[in-house]
Amino acid sequence: MSLDPAIATRLKRNEAGLVAAIAQEKSTGDVLMMAWMDDEALARTLETRKATYYSRSRQQYWVKGETSGHTQYVHEVRLDCDGDAILLIVDQAGAACHTGTHTCWDGDVLLPESA
Repeated sequence: MSLDPAIATRLKRNEAGLVAAIAQEKSTGDVLMMAWMDDEALARTLETRKATYYSRSRQQYWVKGETSGHTQYVHEVRLDCDGDAILLIVDQAGAACHTGTHTCWDGDVLLPESA
């Protein structure tokens, strides 16, 4: 698969050729996770509606839930105004975080909500 050149020219990739991808749950608005995409991962996601990311540690593509069953069906994909971040609006089945929690932001609160 190849990414539409009109989309590819708008992406601002890091030195490794990657763009940050944020997954947000459609039904709750919860921010679920952040992962990385390159052109191929984005093209696969747009083609299949299955969230596909690029693993920096394994240096390979992975479809969310392919082994765990915790899938992300992609309803919508948005590119931010600078072209350096992608937002996926998804239906999440099971935990989004590799730790087994619903979201990767269930842990450390660095600045709690003010009263």
